[in-house]
Amino acid sequence: MRQDSLTQPPQHLQLVLFRDDLRTMDHPALLAAREAGPTVAVFILDEQSASIRPLGAAARWWLHHALVSLRDSLHELGIPLILRRGATAEIVEELSRECSPQAIRWNRRYGQAERAVDAQLKAALHGAGIAAHSYAGFLLHEPWELLTKNQTGFKVFTPFYNALRNAEIRPPLPRPSAQDPLDASGVRSDRLESWNLLPTSPDWSGGLRDTWTPGEPTARQRLADVLESIAGHYVEHHDRPDLDGTSALSPSLRWGHLSAHQVWDELSRHAADSPAAAEGATALRRQIAWRDFCWHLYYHHPQLPTENLRSEFDDFNWSWPTDSPEAADLVDGWQRGRTGFALVDAGMAQLWQTGWMHNRVRMVTASLLVKNLAIHWRVGEQWFWDTLVDADIASNTANWQWVAGCGADAAPYFRIFNPELQAKKFDPLGSYVARYAPLATEPLVDLRQSRIQALESYNHMKSQQHS
Repeated sequence: MRQDSLTQPPQHLQLVLFRDDLRTMDHPALLAAREAGPTVAVFILDEQSASIRPLGAAARWWLHHALVSLRDSLHELGIPLILRRGATAEIVEELSRECSPQAIRWNRRYGQAERAVDAQLKAALHGAGIAAHSYAGFLLHEPWELLTKNQTGFKVFTPFYNALRNAEIRPPLPRPSAQDPLDASGVRSDRLESWNLLPTSPDWSGGLRDTWTPGEPTARQRLADVLESIAGHYVEHHDRPDLDGTSALSPSLRWGHLSAHQVWDELSRHAADSPAAAEGATALRRQIAWRDFCWHLYYHHPQLPTENLRSEFDDFNWSWPTDSPEAADLVDGWQRGRTGFALVDAGMAQLWQTGWMHNRVRMVTASLLVKNLAIHWRVGEQWFWDTLVDADIASNTANWQWVAGCGADAAPYFRIFNPELQAKKFDPLGSYVARYAPLATEPLVDLRQSRIQALESYNHMKSQQHS
């Protein structure tokens, strides 16, 4: 087979920037590039551009292995993967000089900092006479496409979901055809190991390795397993952390091993073809819509990671670990899974060991921190950001604000999860707790008294605003 070299770039060379879309199927930018000419893939680890949030430790572990898998998948298509580290605009300028591409393509991102980077990049490429094309590949619908009757973003999920269901959702795109292999040895590519994404001193990632295999092939197999074994029982089992009852696809969606379109399409067809699983498949599809909703909120409210969506909570008297030794001890006990509440401690242990936590338990652990321990939700959000392999800035932030009562939520503040009642209801045999937190510790707080104090704080906040 003929092999072209990038030392003498072929005509119509296309560069594709990969970011949170580490797959080859349903990848609009990749497919368009292959239809236009010989293609080279690029991944830039950008920790330098303004306001880009650095990845957490668990996410860095995932990224390393995901890039290994992506390199293998692209190799099957004859597409080399170039790795570079630095500011996106500077790296792309270097690559443009080295490779003389006809066009550079990417799938759009929706965070404020990332959009600024991509807008600057597109303007610079146009100024240099290089075609720049961006595509919709991350969400079911662009955040500016679904709006209220007043042409504003939604703040409540149900009307957003209704609008989404009434909108046309495109089917997934095919995997592109293979090309004659390109020899990219003449273009510098970083050694992945030089990025030091993996923990070494100490290597705490044993539980992650035992739990996950990052990459597109494993994600596609898990989706098949969900359709076969999970969807039919999802409604009854999805709140049970002791069972394999949820999709566990959140890391695959976070890193784009699967697209939202792929999952939505598979679930829709499964609901139509398997009446017994239709209710569960539809409920799972609702979770994909919730992910879109979180990004919709983040797009329309770019300060969501640092500011309360409901501004009245700016006056709420949450504590920070720097406020006092007592607050620092509460945060430390929560992070270490030593709260004295078995379901919470099991969830925090699961998070530390595997980089993931069951969604029902996420809500319970978050509620304990912000309601009973009276710690600011941003403390918990940062801990999840650093320890979750599926840490997604929009979902992580929106869900923490939802639990804290200061986000997009029609429910009242006094929804406070009781971890003991939640354990009895959702871990009835105690097997989840036995697996992750078999040793009991003394409770950090009295549940009844701390609930009363939380409600008093809320009422005080409301009275201050009306005085």
